[in-house]
Amino acid sequence: MESIREIFRIGQGPSSSHTMGPKKAVTLFQANHPEAARFRVTLYGSLAATGRGHLTDQVIYSVLGADRVDLVWQPGVFLPQHPNGMKIEALDVEGQLVAEQTVFSIGGGKITDFTTDEASLNLYEYSLMDDILRWTQQTGRSFWEYVELSEGVGIYSHLAEVWRVMSASVHRGIENEGILPGGLNLRRKAASYYVKAKNYTGSLESKTKIFAYALAVAEENAAGGLISTAPTCGSSGVLPAVLTRLKESFDLSDQKIHRALATAGLIGNIVKTNASISGAEVGCQGEIGTACAMAAAAAAQLLGGTPHQIEYAAEMGIEHHLGLTCDPVAGLVQVPCIERNAFAAERALNTATFSLLSDGRHLVSFDKIVQTMKQTGHDLPSIYKETSEGGMAITW
Repeated sequence: MESIREIFRIGQGPSSSHTMGPKKAVTLFQANHPEAARFRVTLYGSLAATGRGHLTDQVIYSVLGADRVDLVWQPGVFLPQHPNGMKIEALDVEGQLVAEQTVFSIGGGKITDFTTDEASLNLYEYSLMDDILRWTQQTGRSFWEYVELSEGVGIYSHLAEVWRVMSASVHRGIENEGILPGGLNLRRKAASYYVKAKNYTGSLESKTKIFAYALAVAEENAAGGLISTAPTCGSSGVLPAVLTRLKESFDLSDQKIHRALATAGLIGNIVKTNASISGAEVGCQGEIGTACAMAAAAAAQLLGGTPHQIEYAAEMGIEHHLGLTCDPVAGLVQVPCIERNAFAAERALNTATFSLLSDGRHLVSFDKIVQTMKQTGHDLPSIYKETSEGGMAITW
């Protein structure tokens, strides 16, 4: 498995696969071909189908220059390697082809051409949960310690920056108000939810704050703000909401939060390695489901769970999002995406609590539910995988 830095990428919203990935791809291509007079970029499949709503065209223009690039949209053409394909061509002054490259934005901001992968280093001895659980039993250590031993203590400097960005996006989101860009005239809710939470007590206050924090980050992402993927932009509000609520409830140190992030990153890494975190490939279950699993594992650890209880919490996070479609209205990361962050955050805390009431033993393992999610995603028709051609996207 790669570094969990690949799970936690810091950048601008609204989409890791449609915004972060393409921006990185054209930036690298331009640097490798400074002699080009113009560029032609062809977007395929899901990348083309919802590219305008996800601001793919805008980030390409911001790098290459709107007057130097021709965009070609091919939403009906799906390349065999991945639904999010793009071909970048360098042209000379006469319009003749100088060089070309086809790459794929496979989720979480990662790009690859499936031959020479983007800085892919195998840092982990084990990539299956069953093997890692066996390691925890043999060594007496927990998941965050496995991450630390695999990546080195230097990983905590990155996790500290991730937590800083997450916290900042929460606080910006509960302050900012108004209409989100994109044309749906969707009003931000986080600020009013946070104020209303102060009028409540007990469980209702806690639940409302969880909603407010998740909405805050998801709305910041939808507005193109700076966020950290967890594991994607579209699902970036789940983990920060849970960690923020637990930190303020139990006065947790930053060190404990960083360790919880390490465990959450490991969970996301296992899913990415053995299935997918790309909504274009497996639907929203790969994004929100994985985010819920990551947050549930982090919460179970912070609340004193054993490795088996943490694994159980993560398993339920995916299990109860199986089959979730990716059907954004107007191709925007707003409806139903923003609300899904709020409900997944609450579910993460519920699954953590549920697992802590048990001894951690359960029927379906995390590895099995990941494989189930992968197969379910492959069985979903393409209209439910980030193309905006089915589901809620066509009922609005």
